[in-house]
Amino acid sequence: MLHCAMVLLAAVLAAAAPAAPRAAGDLVLLDFEAGFDAAAVVAADARASVVRSAGGPALAVATGRADPFPGVTLKAPAGSWDLSKYEYVALDVANAGRSDVAVNLRVDNRGADGTSNCCTDRVALRPGETRTLKVFLRRRPAGPQGVKLFGMRGYPVPQDARGTIDPAAVTQLVVFVARPSAEHHFQIDNVRAGGAYAGPQDRPVPAEQFFPFIDRFGQYVHRQWPGKIASAADMAERRAQEAADLKARPGPRDGNQYGGWKAGPLMPATAFFRAEKHQGKWWLVDPEGRLFWSHGIDCVIENGATPIDDRDNWFADLPAGDPEFKEFFGRAHAIKGYYTGRTIRTFDFVGANLKRKYGPNWRQLSAETAHKRIRSWGMNTIANWSHPEIYLMRKTPYTANASFSSRPIVGSQGYWGQFKDPFAPEFAARARAAMAAHAGRGAGDPWCIGFFVDNEIAWGDDVSLALAALQSPPDQPAKQAFIDDLKARYQAIDKLNAAWGTSHASWDALAQSTAAPDKKRAAEDLGAFYSRLAEQYFRICRQAVKEVAPKQLYLGCRFAWVNNRAAAAAAKYCDVVSYNQYRRSVADFRLPGGADMPVIVGEFHFGALDRGMFHTGLVACASQAERAAAYKDYLRGALAHPQFVGTHWFKYQDQPATGRPLDEENYQIGFVDVCDTPYPETVAACREVASDMYKFRLDAK
Repeated sequence: MLHCAMVLLAAVLAAAAPAAPRAAGDLVLLDFEAGFDAAAVVAADARASVVRSAGGPALAVATGRADPFPGVTLKAPAGSWDLSKYEYVALDVANAGRSDVAVNLRVDNRGADGTSNCCTDRVALRPGETRTLKVFLRRRPAGPQGVKLFGMRGYPVPQDARGTIDPAAVTQLVVFVARPSAEHHFQIDNVRAGGAYAGPQDRPVPAEQFFPFIDRFGQYVHRQWPGKIASAADMAERRAQEAADLKARPGPRDGNQYGGWKAGPLMPATAFFRAEKHQGKWWLVDPEGRLFWSHGIDCVIENGATPIDDRDNWFADLPAGDPEFKEFFGRAHAIKGYYTGRTIRTFDFVGANLKRKYGPNWRQLSAETAHKRIRSWGMNTIANWSHPEIYLMRKTPYTANASFSSRPIVGSQGYWGQFKDPFAPEFAARARAAMAAHAGRGAGDPWCIGFFVDNEIAWGDDVSLALAALQSPPDQPAKQAFIDDLKARYQAIDKLNAAWGTSHASWDALAQSTAAPDKKRAAEDLGAFYSRLAEQYFRICRQAVKEVAPKQLYLGCRFAWVNNRAAAAAAKYCDVVSYNQYRRSVADFRLPGGADMPVIVGEFHFGALDRGMFHTGLVACASQAERAAAYKDYLRGALAHPQFVGTHWFKYQDQPATGRPLDEENYQIGFVDVCDTPYPETVAACREVASDMYKFRLDAK
């Protein structure tokens, strides 16, 4: 999970909407009319010229592929733009080429480097398509200078320039493509600033009065917002109000006990979920034979712990001496950020607030409420990372996850760690053991849709794992398998040397070497072994799932970063291919190679900063109202797509304001906040989509 780098990963950055007319309050930044000096455009591995388009003059850009980020820089004519009154910068972009293209827009202050002093977003376009690309101006937080905070992705007071800008001093716009495999042609026009910035939300506070800045409920002290909890009495009142709402609106009337479409077509019943194509679209079919589309939510209910080590003055009234809240103090291990490698003390504000709200029987009552909420909101799936005690109540269909450790490929790299070696003898055994843990639980349970195995693993590009194997020690099982393949193909080491331009004295010398071959000369062999390795991974994982749960679905590994070879291997062995798709829309999604397979979104979300949080998450919105609109757009795009069989929102609750222990994330991405209060705008949007979800999907063209 990720932010404003020169190239933010594809799952994270898309911000697409159909091209829209300029609003009355927009500020024109560049229009490419007569008088525009095309020579002032700074090109990097690109050519730019003004052309006549259907909507008037536009800037045509043709990018190469020698530079990792080819594109153009558009400098502010007077040195800088003052955009302090606006929420975003937008432009219209048309794909004039013959292949799909993802166009990025970066808004810069002086000193921008792709990570600091800039904001970035992107849009994906098919040939001939025109869309609007919008970048929200993530402002540096107001507040006292000199307050030092740490261990968070977003902050309430200025800390550094990562992912934020000063809108009053925008110096340039950079329009580029990231690491292209082909040349691209696109046109941009209508470059503008829009949206009325409402001003800072925080009340002024001097630095000496800033601490403590988190109240006993886990909320930010120095800001007010709709729905903020002031007392335990507020929680009791909210609980009563919501109970009445859930009773009055128990959920869509056209759903059966599983949330399948009881008013729709009846298919053969097999007592378990399955994937099937109906009238040109992929669906899930529930155990009763009803069409089912998995409208779900992750992390129901997840530990809401945040680090408390080195933060003695951060929290007001932390109940350290209260035995009633002793269970919410714990320890956790950090893998990224300030606490990297440490096992640290934590406090779970979410659990404490649930106990305050529901009383001594809070676990049972909050779990029952979660099931009622999900049905009332129009959802029908408790998705990944959720608590087994909740999904095993068997009131809502669910997905489960099998995770395991195994020997990594030493040369591999990835955000969450190195890639497990599927040729290692223990790989299959540990995959089977991970699935065996579900025996008598999710395995064989009709309420369990299926199993994910792993999450967001490090696939790299389409030769990376083959190269990593060669750069590993001689006892690396993947390396031994690769060398066996090379021996079978070339027979003699001198023939391999001739093909690759290498000078290995023997096959044993190749095994001992950790040097990478020339990627171009070895491309065919590297690609072939990569495909074999990916297929080995998915084949073994599928076998592990089917040995324990033969009638349930293997849902894949939840791709975040993937290449065509890995995706093709997944399509060969998975029942449903899973992607975590942090973008504005999946309406334009395509499986590599055009594979006709069912696909499920394992994670997506939107966030805003108008309810007391410090980071929007991976796809930013300006407000809760816009977040709700983005939810509806995303769901309807997925529902209309013939291959998607579901979307799962990440996640049920906001992350802690002061960061989760694992990696510092503190995103406003929940359907409920830290005090268990639902966000009404997002809930209303969810209910609206769900009200005609099945008919919409069946009829969508």
